[in-house]
Amino acid sequence: MTELSFTRDPRTADGVIERDFALHGVPGILWLPELPAATAPLLLLGHPGGLEGMRARLRGRAQAAAVSGFASAAIELPGSGERTPIPGVQEARGEVRAALQAGEPVSADTIDRLILPLVEASVPEWRTLIDALQALPEIGGPVGYAGGVISIGVRLARIEPRVVAAGLFAGSFVPRAILAEAREVTIPLHVLLQWDDVGNDRQAALDLFDAFGSTEKSLLANMGGHTGVPASAGEHAGRFFERHLGAV
Repeated sequence: MTELSFTRDPRTADGVIERDFALHGVPGILWLPELPAATAPLLLLGHPGGLEGMRARLRGRAQAAAVSGFASAAIELPGSGERTPIPGVQEARGEVRAALQAGEPVSADTIDRLILPLVEASVPEWRTLIDALQALPEIGGPVGYAGGVISIGVRLARIEPRVVAAGLFAGSFVPRAILAEAREVTIPLHVLLQWDDVGNDRQAALDLFDAFGSTEKSLLANMGGHTGVPASAGEHAGRFFERHLGAV
């Protein structure tokens, strides 16, 4: 049984109704268009963890999606916020920091231990979230995934048939196994890459893009660092999802 409960009264601002929820105890946020024309397609908003700290940025993305008639939702990642840490991930994160500070490459083994446990724990929760939200009368139709962690998006795109398009944010480490899985991803993809994202391997992002098996895939690369994404990048992503999820 999917247990979703709303934990705060809805709040309306700038075109979206924001509702906090818990899904089997995992905190999340749902944004619905304030004036939906019909049941709304669902856009899953990927993020790096720390849901409360990300709320304002996610709300901005949800407001942009609501203009196209989409509902949006995010859940807290395993091991982030108030959730129980994932064994071994903190140690791997420390190894990453040490390697970067020393100007050394991060080993493939460290990347595997940092990312793969998060993917294994997170993807089933995103799939359960789809179950729960598509049971609501306000939501129906196709599902998209937008954001990072990019390995989570790759796994969802490969195994979840309800996800029909994905807009992936490059900028996190990619395990070897995820690179192999990318060859089995066939849905339409739009990948965003910040060219000067310090601490992230640009070539790994390009290799991942090249590996995707999709016949429709686009790469939007902008100059600048991790937080320097131009507003136009959001407009490109919006048009991509309108094509594949349906625009109002």
